[in-house]
Amino acid sequence: MSVSKKKHTEPLLRVVKYEGMSRSRRWLVRLIAVLASLIVSGILIVLLAGINPIKVYGTMIRASFGSSRLVWNLLRDTSTLLLLGVGLAPAFAMRFWNIGAEGQMLVGGIATAFCMKYFTGMPTFLLIIVMVLASLIAGALWGLLPGIFKAFWNTNETLFTLMMNYIAIQFTAFMVAQWEVGVGNNTVGVINPDGHEGWLPGLFTSAFNKDYGINVLLVLAVTVAMFIYLRYSKHGYEISVIGDSVNTARYAGINVKKVYIRTMVLSGAVCGLAGFLAVSGVSHSISTSTAGGRGFTAIIVAWLAKFNTFSMIAIAALLCFLDQGALEIASSCNVNTYVSKIITGVILFFLLAGEFFTMYRIKVRGKH
Repeated sequence: MSVSKKKHTEPLLRVVKYEGMSRSRRWLVRLIAVLASLIVSGILIVLLAGINPIKVYGTMIRASFGSSRLVWNLLRDTSTLLLLGVGLAPAFAMRFWNIGAEGQMLVGGIATAFCMKYFTGMPTFLLIIVMVLASLIAGALWGLLPGIFKAFWNTNETLFTLMMNYIAIQFTAFMVAQWEVGVGNNTVGVINPDGHEGWLPGLFTSAFNKDYGINVLLVLAVTVAMFIYLRYSKHGYEISVIGDSVNTARYAGINVKKVYIRTMVLSGAVCGLAGFLAVSGVSHSISTSTAGGRGFTAIIVAWLAKFNTFSMIAIAALLCFLDQGALEIASSCNVNTYVSKIITGVILFFLLAGEFFTMYRIKVRGKH
């Protein structure tokens, strides 16, 4: 009796990890991705809106660099998004997928608004210190809970932190209802509009322009500190070992539970500090839209930068540039809002694809 043998066939296409790609080649891949995104976006602009793509790109540039006010707005939005990405970096580096930056930022904002409303008798400098500490503690507590559950009961941190976002949103809505101006307005309004108690001052403010210099300097300081913490400290080493292999970390004598909890406290605290900047340094108010989805956008920032906080600066600036540009072309070029968002999505898709091809390559099946 003859036994038929099944022939094993190799798949036509395989994804293979790319080992040893030089830095210059990585940047070449990224440059090609950017150029490809501009070409494809230009084709879509012509097909969907019938507008010269050069005009659209020029409008996007003017939306961020057309005046000093627009530049400061770009720096303001970049600093907030960057701080959230920096906050996610330590958790992501140990493969703890903290999706709760949105909620951690909101509770930090609530703590800041609380201090602004009820501690107005303090000297301004002391009040700002109290607000910073309150936002750090609130964000840390919001990160502590999923850290404890992951450490002791191995819960799914992605779902846990995601659900914490919705609790934070409803908690913010409750506090807004308590502090609302008037009856049924459902808005807090500007807090301390007369005395400006708890407002972060500007460093280069003129009569015609408000700057966000302190916001930028504070975020840069945290960015540098987090880079040093992750790269050169013992805690950063433990985080990297856990990120590579939890079993290896346990074998090396690292207390994995302790590191989970400690790192999530740090991650939540930094995201809570972003809430302080949003309330004290930008809007001087609080609402359910204070975070504005930036907690989720920060996930892209952290992932594209491979948890390198210095690389996050350029990525956060690029995403904010695209966001401001999309809003401007929708109004200035008479383009449908969805078309502008499609352009932003195409550019972002190519950037993600570029990062993919710096780590992997597609291998085609050979003759044998």
